[in-house]
Amino acid sequence: MKKNILSILILALLIVNIVLTSIMMFSVMGASKKTTQLVTDIASVLKLELREEDGEVITVPMEQTDVYNITDLTIELRPSDDGSSHWCLLGVSLSMNTKDKGYKSFGDAENMDAKKPLITEVIFDVIGSYTMEELKGGNGEEDAKAEILRRIQSMYDSQFIFRVSFSDIKYQ
Repeated sequence: MKKNILSILILALLIVNIVLTSIMMFSVMGASKKTTQLVTDIASVLKLELREEDGEVITVPMEQTDVYNITDLTIELRPSDDGSSHWCLLGVSLSMNTKDKGYKSFGDAENMDAKKPLITEVIFDVIGSYTMEELKGGNGEEDAKAEILRRIQSMYDSQFIFRVSFSDIKYQ
C-alpha cells in the first residue's frame, strides 16, 4: 500500500511539473519573440542589415569590402520654395564587395576611374533633384543614398556596390 501511495504521489508531482514547465515555456516564448522583434527593430534603425535577397540578410565582412571615394563634389540643389538657390558640397564613398562576381569585372581602380563621370552624373542628378530642406530634414539623405545606390547598381547591372555613404556634407 505504501508503494502505491508513493507511486501516485510521484505521478501527481510529475504531472504538476509538466504543467508548470509548459506554462513557463509559453510565457518565455512570448517574451523571447518580443525581444527578438526589439533587436530586429534596433538593427533596422541602425541599418546593420546591408541588403536582403529572398528574405535572407547578406552582410559583407570588412575584409571583403573595398571603398571607392569621390571627393569634393559641388552640386547645385533645386531652388527652395522661397526661390533661393543652395549648394551642397560633399564627398561620396561607394562600398564594394570584393567577393561579388561584378567586382571582378568592374571593381578595380582603373575601371572605377574610367566610369567616374557616369557615377558622378548619377550623384549630381539625384542630389540636384532635392531642395536643401528636403535633404536636411527627415530621411532626405538616406533616400538620396538609396536612390544613388539603386541607379548605380542598375547602371552596372550588378550589386557589387552595396552601400553609398556621404562624407563632409555641407550646405549653403
